[in-house]
Amino acid sequence: MSVLYILAGVMHFVAPKFYLRIMPRYIPYHNALVVISGVVEIILGILLLFPAYRTLAAWGIIALLIAIFPANINHLTSAKPGKGPPLWLLYMRLPIQGVLIWWAYLFT
Repeated sequence: MSVLYILAGVMHFVAPKFYLRIMPRYIPYHNALVVISGVVEIILGILLLFPAYRTLAAWGIIALLIAIFPANINHLTSAKPGKGPPLWLLYMRLPIQGVLIWWAYLFT
């Protein structure tokens, strides 16, 4: 789980255009939020490695997954056929968020 979130956080810096593109228009400060969420994912992923911080990190991951859910919905509802991931994958991503939340909850 730690590696997943560290890599996901790094991807915010490797491919920021992807994250900027899926953010809902009503949310301000897209660039700053992509950077902040990437840093937070990296930090939470690292904290999972330390038993003393594991519970705190897991709750942080749960909060983060809830906070980014609107971007996943926006990605699905604004998808253009033939561009980006296939629509079925975007639909599958929504319940996967629930699985990731459950997985993080196991660390609490």
